[in-house]
Amino acid sequence: MEIRALTPRYAVSPQIEPGDLPAIKAAGYTTVICNRPDAEIPPALQADGMRQAAEAAGLAFHVLELTHQTMTPENIARQRRLIEESDGPVLAYCASGTRCSVIWSLGQAGHMPVDEILTTAGRAGYQLEQLRPTLDALATQQGG
Repeated sequence: MEIRALTPRYAVSPQIEPGDLPAIKAAGYTTVICNRPDAEIPPALQADGMRQAAEAAGLAFHVLELTHQTMTPENIARQRRLIEESDGPVLAYCASGTRCSVIWSLGQAGHMPVDEILTTAGRAGYQLEQLRPTLDALATQQGG
């Protein structure tokens, strides 16, 4: 398990396993978001089993399957809401953590300076400079 904190309230990780969830809870996380579609992974790691293991560990669990095609404004807003409405730190996971970082970055446009968004993701090991034009456009739409 490789947790990479972007902010004190939001961290990302490559694929986790059911056995990781007690340690995630012990690390102080209260919510887990699965951004990985079930079609990508074996049955043992699919959302239903992960939900059961997360809830057994005392964690809230949400599924927001993301692909390039589903990185929509609605899903960006939903991920942001899930983070904001969590009663504590959130861990989101996908195959590598990249999708979780991208959706966080897109959700911050207009709320944080673009340079700060990219620097934050970069410190966690996610080089997202290719998102700059999209982040700039979103920030302009948000009035930021």
